Amino acid sequence: MLYSVLKFLHVVGLILLIGNVTITAFWKVFADRTGDAKIIAHAQHIVILADYFFTLPGIALILIGGYGMAWVGGMDVLTLDWLGWSQILFFASGLVWLGILVPAQIRQARAARAMQPGSDIPASYRRDGRLWLVWGIIATVPLVAAAYLMIDKP
Repeated sequence: MLYSVLKFLHVVGLILLIGNVTITAFWKVFADRTGDAKIIAHAQHIVILADYFFTLPGIALILIGGYGMAWVGGMDVLTLDWLGWSQILFFASGLVWLGILVPAQIRQARAARAMQPGSDIPASYRRDGRLWLVWGIIATVPLVAAAYLMIDKP
């Protein structure tokens, strides 16, 4: 029973995390394409809120559920089988988020707060937006690969 609850938490966490990072990128790109400072500032604010309400809880549930299942199931989390590679992929993605994406997101949020309706969008905001999108896609690939390993357990 406990294993099933932990597995459920793990899967819900995965849905929250991958769902949020993909859909926020989708609608943020379209908000940025409007060129409307008000829409861009609002979208940037919502990206930050979505991280607090979906991404962070998703990460917590993945860790609680995953390590909980490993503990309950007597699994060795330090082996280089599917479980080890899943962890490496998950933490590699996290390093990209912490090292590249979060700083770019913070810079964009500051720039968005300073935008005035009808003003031009700063080149630095657009540059950070491209960086955020490209590295966001790169950081999502290992999450999807880890999800595959979690399901297939090769």
